[in-house]
Order: sequence, then structure tokens, then C-alpha cells
Amino acid sequence: MPRRLSATVALVCGLALLPALPAFASPASTSSAATRHSSPGDGQRTERTYAPSDQTIANPERGFYHHTETHFRADGSGYEPLDLATLRGWREREHVTQILRVFYLEKFAGTDTIDPAYLARVQADFATARAAGVKVIVRFAYAQPKDDWPYQPPYGDAPKDRVLRHIAQLAPVLRANADVIATVQAGFIGLWGEGYYTDHFVADPLHPENVTPQDWANRREVFLALLRALPASRTIQVRTMLMKQKTVDRPTGADGALTPEEAFNGTPVARIGHHNDCFLASPDDFGTFLSDPITLDQEYLAQDSRFVPVGGETCNVNPPRSEWPSAVAEMERYHYSYLNSDYNKDVLGSWGANIEEARQRLGYRLRLTTGDFSDGVRPGHSFTANLGLRNDGFAAPYNPRSVRLVLTGAHRSYEVPLPADPRRWEPGTPIQLNSRICASLPPGRYALSLDLPSPEHRLRSQALLPGTDTSYHAAYAIQLANTGVWDSRTGYNDLGQSVVVGRDQAPSTSCAGGLRPHPLPRQ
Repeated sequence: MPRRLSATVALVCGLALLPALPAFASPASTSSAATRHSSPGDGQRTERTYAPSDQTIANPERGFYHHTETHFRADGSGYEPLDLATLRGWREREHVTQILRVFYLEKFAGTDTIDPAYLARVQADFATARAAGVKVIVRFAYAQPKDDWPYQPPYGDAPKDRVLRHIAQLAPVLRANADVIATVQAGFIGLWGEGYYTDHFVADPLHPENVTPQDWANRREVFLALLRALPASRTIQVRTMLMKQKTVDRPTGADGALTPEEAFNGTPVARIGHHNDCFLASPDDFGTFLSDPITLDQEYLAQDSRFVPVGGETCNVNPPRSEWPSAVAEMERYHYSYLNSDYNKDVLGSWGANIEEARQRLGYRLRLTTGDFSDGVRPGHSFTANLGLRNDGFAAPYNPRSVRLVLTGAHRSYEVPLPADPRRWEPGTPIQLNSRICASLPPGRYALSLDLPSPEHRLRSQALLPGTDTSYHAAYAIQLANTGVWDSRTGYNDLGQSVVVGRDQAPSTSCAGGLRPHPLPRQ
């Protein structure tokens, strides 16, 4: 299926304007080159090219993560809450913006009711993550191995009906904190929540490789219950492609994978991604790719991963496949958004200096390439801001994200929401944002910025993270990979350009049918 699609946004707006002030571009604060020209019927225009940055950027929902886990044993011991200073240090020193948080529910494997005090601790962890400016990849599990391999039952997980009751009790906490949840790994079933060594989801725990149709039906109930526990904007991830295929009743191979038309439509097939916790470990990644031939699952994942989150960890040195040339090719093919920085350090260490490329390219890496702008507007006209962007990462953003043009004036700022979906900004795909804006603004000069904020209200606030000079908006917005564009105070990307709105004539009524700028709250 062709992948090189053009993402184009056109805003057709009229204007409400007075005669134009002298029109000119602002001095470029960005590292960009500008040329001026005249356009028939559109006055003076400025074209810009933007310089890329080689900086490692602390952008949300991408990159390396740190593993964290906590326990709740029968005697109530083992819960270690997240530490704000640790999370903030990872973000500031390592550009790590996400963690894996595995909540082990040992105490509750034998009871249907989760203690309210435990739910309060989970809630507190999410609040700590939010205050640190990081997001959480979530997993719930009941058991870890009691002995060395080969593992023997009983493993310690919970039966299906109990799992479903626990998911229902966790749902309010998950929904209340979905803004800081990147994705939820399906968990619950088996050791580590990886779905293999299980007491209750295979017919014979001594032979976990044999999963009956009834076992698959039971697993499907768990996965669908977890999807229902989350808002439709959030996804889950399963440990093997077969788990998704059985859940949504689709075959392997590229023909069974998610299509562009189905992507992001809120159905289970569009909301189930993949985590490979033995990436590069063996020809089949220790049982991750299960099709015969293996190429069918590989083709399936290459297509499916265009529109759902993929991540995981390495677990075994396996040259040459675990070495950099193979690793980067597979991260590109399977659209990896994240990897564990804590394991396997021998594999990661074998990548040498190339690990810096992984830090930059895991997930999305969006940058401006070109801009074409009206310098000013005349009565009865609109102004345009046309932007070219590129995604140099391995994947597109996988959660919903707003796109807006911000116009900052001397006394007030305004936003123009753009009907674009960054989840479709695939790597290597030309991205074109063509905006025609209604100039229904007070006269004056307005600096232009591109803003890619989190859509959730709490994370769009210009209030500061506790004890910092960074706003929630800036912590959770996307910084473009260009030199000189990022405004760390506001979280906007400065386009190095302004537009002058004219004055001294009665407003035009030609804006009918077009989108108008909306005033932003005063700071």
C-alpha cells in the first residue's frame, strides 16, 4: 500500500479589515532564510526556509523510557510511589518524557475487591507524573516468576471474572488521568502481564503454548474490557500480533492489518497496538512473531504500526540482528515510538554512538522546512500562512493532538485551529499546512507561531509545573526540530514572521463561511 501521501490543510476564511498598515515581515528570531516577492492580488509575501536542529528533544509520548514498577503484597507492603525529583531529573538531564509504570496487584489476585487506599496511591502516581511533565505507559499485572526458568505453575495471576472486576474498579482512575497516559499495555494475564505463563487463560498451565478457542475468547473479553475502561482517545498494546488478530478476528499478513480508512475511528482494531519486549532477540523475537511463514506477521506489523503505537524493549544480544544496521531498519519498518533505556544494556551498548540517532528518531521528529506568508493584509482580503513540514522520526504521533496557528499581538493573542491530524503525519511524507486566515483582528502587527499542544485542558494551561518555570503547555506540546523556533515559556514554535493588520476603514463582512481567530486568555 503506498505510504507517501500528502497531508494538506486548507482554511478558507474571509476578512474583516481596515486599510493596511505598511506591511513587512518581522526580523526573524528563527534560524531561517527569507526572500521577499510580490503576489498578484496578495501583496508582498515572504518565503522562508528553516534550518533543522540536531538537538535531542524532550517531546511527549516518544523516545526512550525508564522502567518503574511497584508492588502491593498480601501484607500491604511493596508500594513505592513515584518520586517527583527523579522524574523531573530524567526529563531535564536525559530528555526522557515517559515511563513504564507496572502496577503489580499481588494482594488482589485472590480477591475481587481492590482496596480504595490502593486506588488512591495509583491516583497519586499519576498526579506526580503530571507535575513532572511526563507521561505514563501503564501496565497492571499480578505476578513475577518465583523461581528461575523453566517457570512452573501456579504462576499467580487471577481468573478472568476477577480480572474483569478489577478493570472495572480501575476504570475511573484511568479515565480521570487519561491526559498523562500514553498507552496501556494489556497486562493482567500471566507472568509480568505478558500473556504467556498463566494459570487461567490456557487449558493446561504446564503447556502455555496451547491456547484453545475458549482461552482466546476469555482473553478477548479482558482486552475489550480494558478498551472500555479507557476513553476512546487512548489505546492498549498487546504482546504478540496473534493476540490482536484473535481479538479483532483478522488474519495475519498485510491484508489483515489496519487500513488508513479504519485508522483512528475508535473501533478495537484501531485502538490496539503492539509492545515487543524481546525486540531483535531471535529470528522470531522469542515467540513474538508466530505466523508461518514468519514474513506474514512481519508484513502485518509493518502495515498495522502506521496507525497504532509500537514500542518495547530489547532482551538478548543476537548479532548481527541486534546490532545497529538491523535495529534501525526494523525501527523504521515497524514504526517504533519508544524503547526501554534500562534493558537490555548490552544490546543498547552495541549500538555505540548510533544510539543518539535512536534518541532523536524514536517516535516522531517533526520539523519545519518552508514557509510562505502574506506580510500584510488589505481591506477585503485574507492573509495566508503556508507551511511545509517533515517527519524524520520512525513513527507519527499516535495520540490525538491539536494544531493551531497563534497570532501574538501587542495587547492580545489569538488562535486559529487548523483541521489537521498529526497522527497522519507519517515519516518521510510531505506535510503541507495551507492556511487562509480571516483577519478579524484589531489593527496591528501579529507574530505567527505554530502550536502543537496536547488537546486536554489541564495540559494546555500556561500555569507552571510546581516548583518550575515551565508551563504545562510547554511540557506537553511538541517542539519542532528546528534551530531557534522553540519558545520554552509558551510552548509555541516561532515562525519568525509577522503579519500586519490594517486600519482606518469600516470592517468588511466578507468573512462569512470562514474560520475566524479566537482570542486566547490573557496571560
